[in-house]
Amino acid sequence: MVVLVWFGFVGCQRETASSSVAVKTQNEIVAAKGLSIYRYQGYSLVTITNPWPNATKDYVYVLQRKGAVIPDSLKQYPTVPVPLSAIVVTSTTHIPSLEMLGVAETLVGFPNLDYVSSEKVRTRIDAGTIRELGSNQSLNTEVLLDLQPDLIVGFGIDNNNPALDNLQKSGLKVMLNGDWNEQTPLGKAEWIKFFGALYGKEKQADSIFNQIEKTYKQTLALAKNAKQKPTVMAGAIYENQWYLPHGNSWGSIFIADAAGAYLWADSHGTGSLSLPFEKVLEKAKDAEYWIGPAQYTSLAEMTADNPHYAQFKAFRDKKVFSFSTKKGAKGGLIFYELAPNRPDLVLQDMLRILHPELLPDHPLYFFEQLR
Repeated sequence: MVVLVWFGFVGCQRETASSSVAVKTQNEIVAAKGLSIYRYQGYSLVTITNPWPNATKDYVYVLQRKGAVIPDSLKQYPTVPVPLSAIVVTSTTHIPSLEMLGVAETLVGFPNLDYVSSEKVRTRIDAGTIRELGSNQSLNTEVLLDLQPDLIVGFGIDNNNPALDNLQKSGLKVMLNGDWNEQTPLGKAEWIKFFGALYGKEKQADSIFNQIEKTYKQTLALAKNAKQKPTVMAGAIYENQWYLPHGNSWGSIFIADAAGAYLWADSHGTGSLSLPFEKVLEKAKDAEYWIGPAQYTSLAEMTADNPHYAQFKAFRDKKVFSFSTKKGAKGGLIFYELAPNRPDLVLQDMLRILHPELLPDHPLYFFEQLR
């Protein structure tokens, strides 16, 4: 999946506690809003509550370890034997979790392999050990039936994915993952615990997330030492409209957390905002920084496409920073794949850009200053 612009389980807990010895009856998830995990003796309950915007249905799964007895009250839900030994994922954002948990070798199929940037996974792709599956909305059923993975981890943009429905009818195990619909940086990153539960690596997933959270909060505290908040603009023109992040979006949160003043922070929404060029110029012509100018990888490329970009102070001062320069071997953007999993690195980049004096020794990981 590529993004182009920057419930508590109380009912089941009570129902099953009397028929099962609970290892941990409190939801293990703290930051993610669309995921809950309850761990019991021999099995876990995973609930996905918001796999796409305005979803009205919860998706409940039982992860069963070998020999575990599942209470009758839970047999209405799909059961997935764990730990997995072969998996298919459908979003590049799933791949870093597999790598960080040390289980990338279990990946056997992926839709549109050219999107994958991970060097380790690309090596396996080149060796022919990961199969091409087409696209997320029309997965190659024939290849998947041949692969017979333990699980297919899919995602949806709405309540309509006939490809996944057909695969389930064919007897394959499918789980939805809603990491992309989380609205906070740490909320996205915590979905590594989803994969930790699938591989029996809960402690490792907890440790990885805790370190990411710790680094993020340390950087957040460092940003509070900023003496001023520089103004920030974002986005670029596409088909005569300027697209930029809404005020409640993921990208906007990073700017605010890095002590920046995003000029559209007061707009309401979590997706992208579409405006005419004149409105953007009026508000942002004197912005100090321009972060995330779409697909552009140089200042010359920007003005060659639209000379009006040169009217902005941030452009003239060469304070334009992009993540589009850093790509995988087949052109996939590393930011889209890894950034949701490593918000600590994104925030460090943002603070280094906006307040270099606060983080002078941090080399930019995702972003690059355009020349």
